[in-house]
This record gives sequence, structure tokens and C-alpha cells, in this order.
Amino acid sequence: MLAKRMFWFFSAFAIFAVLLAPLSFSSYVKVVEPYTAVMHQNGSIYLGNIGPGQSFYIVISPNTTSSSGKLVGLGWNKLVVTGLNGWVVENSSLYSSAPSVQITPPSYTSFGVYNFNVTAINIGNYSKIGNLTFKAYINVTSKVFSFNASPSIANSGIGVPAYINVEINNTGVSDNPFVISVSGLPGLNESDIVIAQHGTSKSFMFPIYGYTPGTWHASLRISSLTSPSIYETKNITLIVKSSMENELLALGKGTLIYPVFYAPAYAVQYFIGLLFKGH
Repeated sequence: MLAKRMFWFFSAFAIFAVLLAPLSFSSYVKVVEPYTAVMHQNGSIYLGNIGPGQSFYIVISPNTTSSSGKLVGLGWNKLVVTGLNGWVVENSSLYSSAPSVQITPPSYTSFGVYNFNVTAINIGNYSKIGNLTFKAYINVTSKVFSFNASPSIANSGIGVPAYINVEINNTGVSDNPFVISVSGLPGLNESDIVIAQHGTSKSFMFPIYGYTPGTWHASLRISSLTSPSIYETKNITLIVKSSMENELLALGKGTLIYPVFYAPAYAVQYFIGLLFKGH
């Protein structure tokens, strides 16, 4: 009985001692880009996908805590990346309100997962929190986006634009622009430079033109502006009709704006348009 009482006494004492012991705190780094994460000393983080030649940013908050748990509002004054030989690395400036590093793998970088060290620095250890280093991983690949295009079959008049809705899903961590272009159509079609930020999908209306009547099978291409070897294509069809044919067919679908006694004439013209269509 005495032994049992002693066991419960020391168990209760141990729990009480733990509760009274001072809490242990450590500094941390809050990553805010390319996505949010909290990093501790010697931790690791997987950043995602990047294409050769594309740039991406690592951005952190300057805030952290001291060993006593006190908030340090400007603890991290500089951010530095090491261990990426041959890559372009632009470390942050001193005392930035949001320390960041820009990283760009060369356009000839082989596909695969690369790792490097990221160090948040308290200049001169002024806040007595030292430096904090964690390891980051990035996957270099051509699979950094996907896209949809609609409609796949469009109609237009000669030199009249038909609009294709292009939705780009940027699955990588770069915000570098994309280029929308088309090939296989008669006449000049200009490309367009657009931005779909990392981790988002965005739609763009892209005009295509045909300057010769006929059915034209074209290729719509989306590529990275900074890495042209990264691209995806989709097939689209543009049916180009003469202006007269389009206007006559439109009569059968539009609203009469002239007196009603012109209706028989409209009907005849619409019938002529159907004959055009049949040919």
C-alpha cells in the first residue's frame, strides 16, 4: 500500500514539475512565397516545379520569435541561397520588409530534383536569434502548365477575328509570361504575351484571323517566354467564309430592323445564304 502511494506521489510531482518548467521557444522562418510554410532550423521544404530558364522567388516574413518566446518584428534582415552552382541567384537586399531571393536555372539545366540551402540572417545577431538554415528542393521539368482552348472549331469572315478562349493553368512556381501563338492559317496572326501567376488558372481571349475562304486546320501553341522549349499545342479549325455568305446567313438569325413588308426579301436572301453554305 505504501509503495502504491509513493508511486502516485512521485507521478503527480513529475507532472507538476513539467507544468512549472519554463516553456522552450525557438526562432522560425515563415515562407510566404511560392506558398506559405513555417520552417525551423535544419528543416526542409519541397517548392514544386520550375522549367529550365524560368525564374522563381522565395519570399519570407521578417517576423520571428526569440528563445524566450518574444516576438521579434524585424528578426530576419537578409535571405541568402547557397549550393546552386551555375544557377543565377539574386539574394535579398539588407533590411528588406519582405526578404526575397530570385532563382533562375540555366535554360540547359537537365530535368530532375535539385536541393540547396536557404539561410535567414539576423545581421550582427542584433536580436540574439542567430541565423536559421533550411534545405529546399525544386523539380526542374517541362511539365509546368496545362491549357484548354474553346471552341475547337470557329467560324469567321475574311479578315474578321474569331475569338478562342484560352485557359492556362500554371502548375509551376514561376510567374514568367507565356506566349500564345497560332500557325497554319492564311495571312498574318500576331502572338500575345500573357501572365498566369503560379498556382492559378487564368483565361484569355485570343483572336485568330483567316484571309482566304476555306476550312483551315491550325495549331494553337502556348510556350514559356523565357524558356521556348517548354510548350503545349492543341489543334483548332477555322472556317472562313466570304463576307456576303456570312451576312446572308446572319439574316436568318437576326432581328428585322426594316418595315415588315421587307420580310419576303429577307427570306429570299437567307435562302441564298443557305445555298452558299451548301457549297
